[in-house]
Amino acid sequence: MSSTVSAPKMRSPEQINRVIFRRIMPLLIAAYVMAFIDRTNIGMAKDRLEIDVGISAASYGIGAGLFFLTYALSEIPSNLIMHKVGARFWIVRIMVTWGLLSAAMMFVQGEWSFYILRMLLGVAEAGLFPGVIYFITQWFMVKDRAKANGMFLLGVSVANIIGAPLAGVLLNLDGVAGLHGWQWMFLLEGLPSCFLAIFIWKFLPNKPTEAKFLTKEEAEDLEARILAEELAGAQASGNSKLRHVLKDKQILLVVAIYFTHQIAVYALSFFLPSIIGSYGTLSTIQIGLLTSVPWIFSAVGALLLPRLATTATRSRMIATTTMVGIVAGFTLGALGGPLLGMLGFCLAAFNFFALQPILFTYPATRLSGAALAGGIAFVNTIGLLGGFLGPYIMGFMEGLTGSKVAGLWFVVAMCVIGAVLTRFLKRGAENPAASAVAPH
Repeated sequence: MSSTVSAPKMRSPEQINRVIFRRIMPLLIAAYVMAFIDRTNIGMAKDRLEIDVGISAASYGIGAGLFFLTYALSEIPSNLIMHKVGARFWIVRIMVTWGLLSAAMMFVQGEWSFYILRMLLGVAEAGLFPGVIYFITQWFMVKDRAKANGMFLLGVSVANIIGAPLAGVLLNLDGVAGLHGWQWMFLLEGLPSCFLAIFIWKFLPNKPTEAKFLTKEEAEDLEARILAEELAGAQASGNSKLRHVLKDKQILLVVAIYFTHQIAVYALSFFLPSIIGSYGTLSTIQIGLLTSVPWIFSAVGALLLPRLATTATRSRMIATTTMVGIVAGFTLGALGGPLLGMLGFCLAAFNFFALQPILFTYPATRLSGAALAGGIAFVNTIGLLGGFLGPYIMGFMEGLTGSKVAGLWFVVAMCVIGAVLTRFLKRGAENPAASAVAPH
């Protein structure tokens, strides 16, 4: 009597999707949490740097923004290198160098050392966000990417929820071992990125066919379906090379909207602690706790809204609604006092990461291969110049008027433009497969 052993049944795409979410997204979210803490913790140090080192509000705004200038210039080369060497190696390289440079911020002595370290930090971190967005396109079909991108962007919300209170505690170490509190903050928040990189190296596979949690058949089937979808979108849009991105009006439209969005995100990230500090006599811990509140709302928005962007029509509607919400929130922040102002910032933050994951679904429906890696980096590169402009204008306006909220009106004006532009968003390939993808 003979017995036969049947081959294990291949799991459904939905089951595979759940496994992938569970195995890779926590690592990516953790990496972005650390990146965003190290990128924005100077917001909590702003007033102390002015007192201890003599960095003015205008100089602080320039230094905060210079990160994005060098970050933007290094984005496309970084992403093209990642396409060649693999996501795992390149993400680990990025994390180690940015962790060391972030810790080195403890050695800031004046404006120029502040500027130089911020620019070096931008070079070091360049490629992480677009690299992960590109990495996600290698694991998820288009209809699932807005959800995956939204989960990844939870890292920003988590970073601000825990980062500001943690920074408030670390700032109270002032005088320990002869160091200022802000020096302890940079040191103790920078080095953990280097240790997290070890886990990324050990547990993050480059692509499905390298994953131990998928069978060979499941991995090959997933890669084939993703490749077919990418090629169909690129062919329908006529974008087979990176230079075609510059002629694609829809991708340029995404760039413009993302530019206005990033002005808002980083104006709030770098100046909210200072604005809250102007509401009254508050300790650094109290400022940190209050700073985290709007970012709790941003996490809720990131969890609830991107998963609804399953069609082109829904995606465009959500994009417009969220930009209008950001405009309303910053208007309240500029007009209101402590209570209305905080409610406004909560409203704006709720919409931040509902919009961003939707915007970044667009390139993957119009590009493929190296062109897709470079195209995503291009969108992030130009868009992130808003990360330079927002803090610069906020610092400039504060120095000019003495008001910490004066620059918010510039943010409102730019986001009104962004809201109008969202009405012109369209899908790349108008076919059933493409229309099931959230434009993001």
